[in-house]
Parts: sequence; C-alpha cells; structure tokens
Amino acid sequence: MSSGKGGLVAALDIGSTKVCCFIARIDDDGRIKVEGIGHQVSEGMRCGAVVDIDAVESSVRAAADAAERMAGETIRRAFINVSSGFPNSEAIHVEVKIAGHQVGENDIRHALDEARRKAELLEREVLHTIPVTYSIDGSRGIRDPRGMYGDRLGVDIHVVTAATGPLRNLQLCMERGHLGIAGLCVSAYASGLSCLVEDERQMGVTLIDMGGGTTTIAVFMDDALVYTDVVPIGGQHITNDIARGLLTPIADAERLKTLHGSALRGSSDDREIITIAQMGEAERDHSQTVPRSMLTGIIQPRVEEIFEAVHERLISSGFDQVAGKRVVLTGGASQLQGVRELATRILDKQVRLGRPLRVDGLAESTVGPAFATCAGLLAYAAQGFVRKGTMTTTMLAPTESRSTMARVSQWIRENF
Repeated sequence: MSSGKGGLVAALDIGSTKVCCFIARIDDDGRIKVEGIGHQVSEGMRCGAVVDIDAVESSVRAAADAAERMAGETIRRAFINVSSGFPNSEAIHVEVKIAGHQVGENDIRHALDEARRKAELLEREVLHTIPVTYSIDGSRGIRDPRGMYGDRLGVDIHVVTAATGPLRNLQLCMERGHLGIAGLCVSAYASGLSCLVEDERQMGVTLIDMGGGTTTIAVFMDDALVYTDVVPIGGQHITNDIARGLLTPIADAERLKTLHGSALRGSSDDREIITIAQMGEAERDHSQTVPRSMLTGIIQPRVEEIFEAVHERLISSGFDQVAGKRVVLTGGASQLQGVRELATRILDKQVRLGRPLRVDGLAESTVGPAFATCAGLLAYAAQGFVRKGTMTTTMLAPTESRSTMARVSQWIRENF
C-alpha cells in the first residue's frame, strides 16, 4: 500500500468507544476517494490510552479487515490518531545566518532542520513540527521569506509533543496486528483538517473534538495549528455517570443517552417519563420509570465540566481571545442534544457542529461528527504533513511548558 499521493492510504481512528478504518485513494490533485470502511466497537482503550493490548489488537484487526474486504485491497500501514500521552504544545524559535543573500529553498530547509533538531532535544515524543511564521533580521510576521534579502532568517515553529509510553503501546498494538504506522496525528488536528473551512483556519477558530474517553482541543490561526491540548473526559464518562446514577447497565445507559439524553433541561422534562432497566435484572417487569429531568440532571454537570475545563485551558494558554469567537465541535459526544447551546453559553463563542468535508465516497452512516478524525487522517496524509523519521523520546518540565506557551501567545498577539 502506498502512503503517498496517487496511491492508497489507510487511516485508523483508535478511540475509547470505537475503532474506525478508512481506506482511500488520493489522486495527483490531492482529492480523496474512500474505497473501504470498517468500524468496530473499541475494546481495551480507556481515556485514549491502551489498557488491554490483546483487546485493542483484536478491535484494530476487525476494523481493518472490514475496510480491506470492502476496498478489495490489503494494507500494510496506516495513519493513526493520538489523544493519549498528554499531547502538549511548545513554541521554538530558531535563527540561521544567510549572509545577506536572497532567501532560497535551501535556507528555509536549513532553518526548519535546525528547529526540528532543537525540538528533538525535548524529552518527549515529537508528533508535529509546524512552521507558523518567519522573520528576517528581527522583522517578524513574514509568511513566506523566499526571495527576500537579509543576514538572519528566523522561524517560529509550533511543536506538539507527547509522552513516549502511550505511543509505544499504540505502536505495539499495530505491530501485533501486522500493521505499520505511516504517521501520527493529534485527534483534534486531524478533525480540524477535515471539518474546518479555509476562512475559519485563516481568521482563527477553536476545534473541540469530543471523543469517548478524551476531549481534544486544537486552535488554528493563519491556516496553521498554533495550540493543542487534551481534557481527559469524554462521552464515555457521561455514560458511566448515567449507569451509576440510575443503576442501569452500561449498554442501557448508552441507549438512554442517545435516545433521551440532553445537556440542557427542557420545559417538558418533568412530564416526560422514561423506562430504566435495572442492573442485574433480566425481567423488564423489574424496570423503573423516572422523569427525563433526572437523566438531564446527570448529563448536564458532566458536559459543563468538559467545557469549563476547555475554557480554563484556553485562558491559561493565552489563546482564548487570540483564537477569536468561533468554535467547531466534532466527535461522537458533540451530537448529544443541547451540547452546542451549552458550549455557546460557557465558552462565550459562536459554535457550530463540524462534519467531514472534501472527502468523497463516505457512506451515509459515516458523514457525521463521530468520523471527523478518521476523515481528517486522510486529509493529513494527502497534504503531506507527516515528518519522516524515527520516533524520539523526552520529558518537559511544566514550568518550561508554561513559559514557552507565554512566548508563543505574545508573538501571536504582536503579529496577527
């Protein structure tokens, strides 16, 4: 299987509640046509991290096999998403001497190589190295320095890192399923590539991917990813709250959330009665009835907790105001009734629901927000964003992380 343009590309979204595999063909113009789809209930994942290698391997195999049968192709490697390992944003500035001549491709490549070498000194896995802006002789905010003259060429790079252990566990699951990793991409970054329109990425937008075990954040500005973070709470936590609060099995709690759940109380909730299956009781005669307001009263606090945590992280990083007033929600949990309205209230931003764009061949059941990450992995492959090379290891002190993000927030305010 080819992982480049003009060939086949596989994407695997390995989540806490589902594993999804897309096999697509990418033409010379970067257009994506999905030819195989497979999705499976996820086993062995919790909060985006592997907790049972055998179970994850089985889920990955089942999803990949289904996609292979539909596409009539065999895949050897795939692009996979990352929501574990506490992905963290870092800002790196590098300057190289260019001796007063005109900036060319080699000078830019030299500056980017220096920045990447500096990034690899961090004691964490480097997932993304994304150029955000350039400078010449201290003059910042340059989008494309080619053809310009100066003595020193600088580049500000947004580096996304993660802890090594969780990524190695994902790699092991893939290897046991006889699949290699073509590239790694943070979940919210992938979702942004598939769901955001160009104007949103240019003007500033926050994408919030509400998965089963985690909620990942990605801030885009000037068509670049400038910040990412993860909140270790997702839709599965809402399901677990319902199961505990109403003493019902997990499967029934998920059904109640999907059919009757809402993140906001409605005027008729007290009058609407729902039937709850009791844990350990096989007979429906032992079920109980409760007003829908009781279910809403369980769901709303957890959804509020998610958005309040997102809001706090945006404020502490300095990107709450910088990112503008636009939010796009993706992920399965974003489809819960009332989530969009609650996000608008807590984040004080304009909110819309995101769905995969610019991907042909998706089945009707896979065009919703729950499949944004898998579609985005295909877009990630098509745009050639993957940095080739072996994985590295690191560990970053929290104080260093905070000071670095303060610097990136400052230069964004100065240049945008």
